[in-house]
Amino acid sequence: MSTLSIPPTLFSPVDDVSLLHKAFRGLGCDYSMVINILAHRDASQRMSIQQEFTHWYSGDIRTCLTEKLTGNLKIAVLLWILEPATRDAVVLNQALLKDDMRGATEVICSRTPTQIQTFKQIYNSMFGLLEHDLQKHTSGDHKKLLVAYISIQRDEGSEFDIMAAENDAKTLYLAVEKRSGTDKIIKIFSESSNAHLVSVDSIYNRMYGHSLEKVLRKAMKGLRTGDKTLIRVIVTRVEIDMQYIKAEYQKEYKNSLVTAVRLRTVGNYRKFLLALLGTKH
Repeated sequence: MSTLSIPPTLFSPVDDVSLLHKAFRGLGCDYSMVINILAHRDASQRMSIQQEFTHWYSGDIRTCLTEKLTGNLKIAVLLWILEPATRDAVVLNQALLKDDMRGATEVICSRTPTQIQTFKQIYNSMFGLLEHDLQKHTSGDHKKLLVAYISIQRDEGSEFDIMAAENDAKTLYLAVEKRSGTDKIIKIFSESSNAHLVSVDSIYNRMYGHSLEKVLRKAMKGLRTGDKTLIRVIVTRVEIDMQYIKAEYQKEYKNSLVTAVRLRTVGNYRKFLLALLGTKH
């Protein structure tokens, strides 16, 4: 569930671009105006704002934002205004170039097959073949998993076979706990539907006392967290499942994600992220 807070008033992209244009005037920038508008518009509204800005002012709003914003605020806002599939392609490219394997894994393994095929096409047109870059920047079992994820068309339906799920839960236990081979892990995760994996997770937890998250942590042991993890996770998940992420964060760390953002960030960057999380600074 999304944490994005959109005003109940009728959306007017013309009014928004007029206010943003005023915010960009002069040597400085009205950061509060930029945040108050962009942090409270959904993906389709942000696309409309970009189109109207170009229509009325013969320029690219991204260029203005690049010139007027600085630091982490600029990074976050420039990612936020991208169309979601394009953003995934950009984030994935940045992750691979910076050796941020956690970021690359997160983008690829948390998207549906349809979403993967969409951002894969965009990636190929913007940066070259995605599979080539994965082959170049990853290695071993991690490479096998990510290449399989972008190559195999998984079922997106809600049906699953309970017996098959039980068999996969047992296979994963032997593969991870007994170290019988990672190829079986890769095959299950890259070829199974989300519905099947949810069932496997439930069965695994019931049979062995912990969830598949522990399995994944073992399988991906050693992956390094990128410096921009906070921006990436919040910006890419706000409109999808940020309420769930906030709840899981609270459960895991006995502290709220909002509090963590307040402690780790400052200034307008903090205001922007908190606005995306649906709270005031």
